[in-house]
Amino acid sequence: MNAPRTRVQRRPVHGVLLLDKPLGLSSNDALQKAKWLLRAEKAGHTGTLDPLATGVLPLCFGAATKFSALQLEASKTYLAVARLGQTTTTADAEGDVVQERPVDDAQLTPERLAAVAAQFTGAIQQVPPMHSALKKDGKALYEYARAGETVARPARDVVIYALKLSLTQDSEALPAIEIEVTCSKGTYIRTLAEDIGAALGCGAHLRSLRRTATGGMGLQGCITLAQLEALPEEQRLAQVLPADHLLQGHTPVTLGPEDAARFLTGLRRRGTWPDAPAVAVYGQTPHALLGVGHIHAGELIPDRLLSPLEIQQILEGKSRPS
Repeated sequence: MNAPRTRVQRRPVHGVLLLDKPLGLSSNDALQKAKWLLRAEKAGHTGTLDPLATGVLPLCFGAATKFSALQLEASKTYLAVARLGQTTTTADAEGDVVQERPVDDAQLTPERLAAVAAQFTGAIQQVPPMHSALKKDGKALYEYARAGETVARPARDVVIYALKLSLTQDSEALPAIEIEVTCSKGTYIRTLAEDIGAALGCGAHLRSLRRTATGGMGLQGCITLAQLEALPEEQRLAQVLPADHLLQGHTPVTLGPEDAARFLTGLRRRGTWPDAPAVAVYGQTPHALLGVGHIHAGELIPDRLLSPLEIQQILEGKSRPS
């Protein structure tokens, strides 16, 4: 007879956990594992990272989930390795090889790699891969691909802010290029690798992918699931950063008690502030994040607000001994 399962007692957790996602785990599986370890009531992530990718995955808990969409717009930096001389059905290691071509290392000089990198730097267009979650007539593209169908996909505009290519070998000691790229949202790195391979004349497909930064958050502050699980429970909570860690690019504005109370009800406030598209708003006494907004023509306009209960729980969490 099976022993009864212990019910996890959930608790309010507010903030951001910078996770170094492991290989082979989906973003949602990683989120659910971290949520269970923290016994958090509410959680969400800031955009998916493929199971075959590792690296920076900010996880949001409680009040921080209100700002998770801001990270969807953020630029991201990746370190990838693409095998040269082979293209696959999926543009990565999961697909079947569809073409093989010889690789002449002597032709892949630093100058040639720099020229190809320049070709893909700046505003470019990408045709999304068939093996992707984008929808066509309400159906994911990968569903068509699994059925052996190919459908027309319009090219999408993306921006490559920085791109560096260098010759290397993959995990099987075969010719490869290392790709270090900072790009806008919506960029498919496997498509970029495939397009770079085509430009080099030998073809390529993605072998490994690691996100090293997103929205100003890098690997330095990340923790793995194994490290989190090894910690005593209260030390796990100490790994959760304040919710405003997601608001590093926002202009801070502090309101007095009366203005803070009115702002929390959704009312605009007037002041001498200069125009600002993204503002993090704090109450003065006690010092606490109230929400985000923007300033136009001397008006502070609320966009997303924390609830009084969330603010109270955050302040109680700060006063609790770690």
